[in-house]
Amino acid sequence: MRTINTFDAPAAIGPYSQGVEVNGFCFLSGQIALTSDGVFLDEDVTTQTMQVLRNIEALLLSQNLSKNNVVKTTIFLSDMADFETVNLIYGEFFGSHKPARSTIEVAKLPKNAKVEIEVIATMQI
Repeated sequence: MRTINTFDAPAAIGPYSQGVEVNGFCFLSGQIALTSDGVFLDEDVTTQTMQVLRNIEALLLSQNLSKNNVVKTTIFLSDMADFETVNLIYGEFFGSHKPARSTIEVAKLPKNAKVEIEVIATMQI
């Protein structure tokens, strides 16, 4: 197992890593709307989702991967009413690539975020 770490995405805010690589897969910890400097963007779900996807892209790039390596995502929403907005931004981000996905409404997210996304990617295409 190898730990993933980049300064281009926010540092972990607890006792976990940004991600790990094991057996040809990259497991990225859930990302919320923190900038790489650790500033939380306490704004609308559009702004938060875009920041979350920028973080995911930075973590993937740090491993010489792209969004096309993503095989599974899990989206956590604090309000399922935001599903359509998040889905639209998510769809634009991934384009024609369609990883498997689950979307779950939760009672609360860290820092009262509106959206959190975690990713599993393959190290091969």
